Amino acid sequence: MKLIILGEPGAGKGTQAEILSQKFNIPTISTGEIIRNAIRQGTALGNEAKQYIDRGLLVPDSVVIDIIKDRLHEDDCKNGFILDGFPRTVPQADALTKMGITIDKVLSLEVPEEKIIQRISGRRQCNECGATYHVIYKPPKQENKCDVCGGELIMRKDDAPETVKNRLRVYHEQTEPLKDYYKNKDLLVVAYGQEEVKDTTKEVFKALGVEDYDYN
Repeated sequence: MKLIILGEPGAGKGTQAEILSQKFNIPTISTGEIIRNAIRQGTALGNEAKQYIDRGLLVPDSVVIDIIKDRLHEDDCKNGFILDGFPRTVPQADALTKMGITIDKVLSLEVPEEKIIQRISGRRQCNECGATYHVIYKPPKQENKCDVCGGELIMRKDDAPETVKNRLRVYHEQTEPLKDYYKNKDLLVVAYGQEEVKDTTKEVFKALGVEDYDYN
């Protein structure tokens, strides 16, 4: 399966992508994580991207498209993949088509905006290894300490309240039009986020037409 997941920042795309990845044994390709790794490593791409991310803006298409093109040609993508965070704009979607990539379905994960803000404001990330947590949904065993390496947990700059509001505005302006773009191609399916992850997973698999899955 070749799948794209759409949804506002904090909608839970990453969590559902991980479950789908295990179900179908295909990789999840998160442009956000690729870029964050580059920032942590201090690469030229990372430094360039950081200037945009810290202001709640999208990384330019030219940079993101090159990242994705290289990634989709790796061996683990031969049997399919899940794209989380790409495309984010209609020009990126056009670029994906020009690569000769055929997408099977596009899943839009819908969550109320007030819930989005609550989710994002509670996220924390390890300053050392990059492991992610949430003060409510996925707290560390020891407050403000990473379970993996013991590093300090911090709030990413792009998760700060004012930046979140700007990210949501950017999403509505630049990414939301993709729903109509893929609906017109008869590829769009919709799932509604629930309070519990397993209930959201039920909605996701129902939208994708998958029945044989253990949600527990």
